[in-house]
Amino acid sequence: MHRFTGAEEQRMAARKFDSGLGQGISMSGSGGWPMSVWLTPELTPVFGGTYFPPSDRYFGQPSFPQILVSLASQWQENEEKFKESGSKILEVLDRTSRLSAPRGSDLPADEAFARCLTQLSRSYEPEYGGFSESPKFPQPANLTFLFTYNALFPQLDDAKHGLKMSLHTLDKMDQGGIHDHVAQGFARYSTDKQWHVPHFEKMLYDQAQLVHAYLDAFLATGRPRYAEVVRDILTYVMRDLSHPSGGFYSAEDADSLPEPNSEHKREGAFCVWSHEEVTQLLSGPVTPGHKSTLAEVFCHHYSVADGGNVNPYQDPHDELKNQNVLIEHGTVEETGREFGLSLEQCEAALERARVILFEARRQRPRPHLDDKMVTAWNGMMLGAMARAGAVLGEVKYTQRALEAANFIKTNMYQDGKLLRAAYSGPENQVSLGSCIAGFVDDYAWMVRGFLNMYETTLDCEWLVLAEQLQDKQDELFWDKKGAGYFMTQSGDDSILLRIKEDQDGAEPSGNSVSVGNLVRLAPLLARPDFTEKAESIFRLFYERLCKIPIALPEMNAALLLYHQPPTQIILAGKKDSDSLRQMIQAVHRETLPCRVLMLVTDSQDCGAFIRERHPSLAKYRPKGEEDTLAYVCRDFSCQLPVNTPDLLKERLKIPMSQ
Repeated sequence: MHRFTGAEEQRMAARKFDSGLGQGISMSGSGGWPMSVWLTPELTPVFGGTYFPPSDRYFGQPSFPQILVSLASQWQENEEKFKESGSKILEVLDRTSRLSAPRGSDLPADEAFARCLTQLSRSYEPEYGGFSESPKFPQPANLTFLFTYNALFPQLDDAKHGLKMSLHTLDKMDQGGIHDHVAQGFARYSTDKQWHVPHFEKMLYDQAQLVHAYLDAFLATGRPRYAEVVRDILTYVMRDLSHPSGGFYSAEDADSLPEPNSEHKREGAFCVWSHEEVTQLLSGPVTPGHKSTLAEVFCHHYSVADGGNVNPYQDPHDELKNQNVLIEHGTVEETGREFGLSLEQCEAALERARVILFEARRQRPRPHLDDKMVTAWNGMMLGAMARAGAVLGEVKYTQRALEAANFIKTNMYQDGKLLRAAYSGPENQVSLGSCIAGFVDDYAWMVRGFLNMYETTLDCEWLVLAEQLQDKQDELFWDKKGAGYFMTQSGDDSILLRIKEDQDGAEPSGNSVSVGNLVRLAPLLARPDFTEKAESIFRLFYERLCKIPIALPEMNAALLLYHQPPTQIILAGKKDSDSLRQMIQAVHRETLPCRVLMLVTDSQDCGAFIRERHPSLAKYRPKGEEDTLAYVCRDFSCQLPVNTPDLLKERLKIPMSQ
């Protein structure tokens, strides 16, 4: 721990003060959350750190009260020197947070991809998956890169290895305690390497990113289980994280009261089970006349033990003592064999048990609901919901995405700009609070969300909005003297530093998401300026992409797409017709990261908008009221049209080199 006894020591502390001020940074040599930063009355940071314990008995770490006393003492002894030191810290932060200007015209390519694969392979934990030992986070951006690389180069051994790492990670997460087997959705992270004991908080942005990961797994393998997990996540979001107006809430807390009359909350109290409770709730026979109870089958399958199944070392505060966190160590088929049940019987029994426990859990005090509706996270989820509707062919997800998109248009999009967040007010009214201006990630994720809405519905309204938001993002956040996007807009005196995120963490950075958007939008909208901006971002991050690409896997995925020629898919048909919907689903059921999907229709709105950008499309016309023709084009050469989803799928499976 750094103690402020002089300017030099504060400058040393500042060097450890990561550029992501307010997002888990530290001047005490450690990063994470929660975060405490001390400021002068002029809002200059002078000290910060993550967790300070309530007393000094924890591994020699100073307590929070000790920190307060020390800082107060130094402030009283020499206020001016203290302020001066804080100003010098800010200077260091400003200097170290700047990215160097792009050098040369070269763009990162194969070297970045190869090193990213190598670094991910080295960090991969082969027994339970994931890219660390413990604690273990999902890190969906890593999976995005690996799935994209495999989709583009499925014949390569390193791509196959990347796919294997991704699928094993998702399988183990699905089976683990990080997955809520009773009430769906995923917790924030696991405290152990087995994905068993989670930090029970559920975040909207995790659900959204994991929807994409499991959709990618489904498309890569065709295994129905991955689609089931997607439905599992979206069931949770639609039930527990949805505002009546269409927005999505941010999170549910990890802590809750064990009983209505309890005085103190406990971590995981809403989610865990004692062996006695499960036995009482599931006391009936597994099937009529069967010698085993439903509880015996359930406890065997989900590793429920008398006395609890939580390692005491994972429970330092004894909050989970004698409790069980559900985890699968075997398959449903294996459990069925153990109890003389068919696969269908065992699946039905476990589903019945989960429903009973879900109803019992609903009687418990719920964790606190964070009812903020953050624009960026809503963009993430509506994009994930829209894609799920397209890939799975389930209209309820497309409709829910549409509700979320309209929520953003109605509440968060004012005078051509986005607001940061809204809140659930009295009687479920939407409250905008102090109307905080949107950050770059709000724009980036809404552009992506609207782009996914367009690809799902081929309604040009969403493509127009995506372009408008991208242009506004460029106006407000683009570094006109260098390159890349700042996190914040200019002109706000309360912002100490305008920085550019350079790491994909729990959420991909604003620059990573934005460059992916630019790569997708440029050929779709015939906007070469978008391509130029994307190239500028890749050059700005050249050194990081080539030396430590594991820090930017999302940006590496965008770089992969940039280096591949796009596949244009032109659908000529009547808007909202059944044949068009079937063709759209056929496109989404194929793994085509570089696709450019366009609709040619007689309608004046969308048809005119697309033809204005691509005059050559004037020669493509719908065949009739009900038929939809599909043209697949590569390298500006189009094949003869097809008129059925099956024929379109065959065309899309042809390798790009043919």
